[in-house]
Amino acid sequence: MTGRGFTRLLCAACAAAFPFMLDALTLNSHRAFAQAAPASQGAGPRFRADGPNADEFGRKEGYPSCKGIAYVDETRCRVGALSRYDTLFPARTITAPKQSIPLARAASEPVIRYGFAGLDLTLDDYLNRQPVTGLLIAKDNTILVERYQYGRTDTDRLTSFSMAKSVVALLIGIALKEGAIGSVDDLAETYVPGLKDTEYGRTPIKALLLMASGVAFSEDYASRSSDISKLARLTLEDPAGSLAAVKQFNTRRSPPGARFSYASAETVVLGLVLAAATKRTVSDYAAEKLWQPLGAEADATWIIDATGQEVTFAYVNAVLRDWARLGLMLANRGNWQGKTVVPEDWLQSRQLAGQDRRSRGLAHGVGRGCASDRLTAGEVRLSNLVFRRHQTFCAARPSRTICLCRSGPEACSRADRAQRWPARDR
Repeated sequence: MTGRGFTRLLCAACAAAFPFMLDALTLNSHRAFAQAAPASQGAGPRFRADGPNADEFGRKEGYPSCKGIAYVDETRCRVGALSRYDTLFPARTITAPKQSIPLARAASEPVIRYGFAGLDLTLDDYLNRQPVTGLLIAKDNTILVERYQYGRTDTDRLTSFSMAKSVVALLIGIALKEGAIGSVDDLAETYVPGLKDTEYGRTPIKALLLMASGVAFSEDYASRSSDISKLARLTLEDPAGSLAAVKQFNTRRSPPGARFSYASAETVVLGLVLAAATKRTVSDYAAEKLWQPLGAEADATWIIDATGQEVTFAYVNAVLRDWARLGLMLANRGNWQGKTVVPEDWLQSRQLAGQDRRSRGLAHGVGRGCASDRLTAGEVRLSNLVFRRHQTFCAARPSRTICLCRSGPEACSRADRAQRWPARDR
């Protein structure tokens, strides 16, 4: 695997133009606007067999998924692999309820226009310019836009990478509320005896949630020798699994909670804590606490290591409408269909108060920047926002109960990402 290839593996989605579309749909005339006039076609779902550079992504071969991580270096395998990831590695099912809660659908797709780089652009312009496999925009419980490209459909389970960190953080909050986890001040080794006398074992859950453990870990996607590359190999390929993997990183650089440093290993530790505290697999707990109350329409899956533990820093696979249900629940401040799914005070990070604001708040879950600030500002993203380089991610705006979910096989350039996201989010 080349360094450049590994970069593409973990930098698999570009969030281009989403803030502009959010503003368009919330009628923010300062940046963009939306027209209520109907488009020429219905609100979807709408399917397209090709997309930008479709032949490069394997159209002539039926978008093959290939084997294992071949897609990292072979672009032609990427669309297929990232919509069939649970056929490439062992996975556990996150079971959907027998009866789903349907989402309504607008009678017609709104005409969306947004301004970028001095241009007046449409949603079709965006899809013609960006390698997007799926795009869904919903308000309240109504789908406004649902598009698929590169032969993908609404039954494909689209792979997320670091959005899995968000799911873990939500589940930790639920476990805390239910008493399975006593306190965020508890050390990880309290729940995971196998971490006793290790630096991660001596780290409080709070510091792990804030990605401020103080344990040395290099999240350098461009280097094959970096710790994130090693962690991916150990969790996906090594028979010893996740517990043995995180014990490889055992050098402390600073006290817990002292400084923010993005590290996927922190979420692996949290996954071990969650499984031990609840005495459940992470997938089973996610099914009961998220997928069931959300009324998900399809089973999701989570990639597992050789010991059966979910690889919790990444690799949750779900259909786009179920990702949207999760985002809409967050847009409704943890509530869905009149019931609380995730405690609002957890989303606002009240239980993490007192930490250095530079630690970027609940780094795993619902925003970069203190999560309470994100809710107050009216925007929250279901994804790690430090790098914004994920195959699937959702953005939600609670003040307007709007959610956007996007998946794609390729990253944008660093310059494009810097241009297209507002400075306040960097």
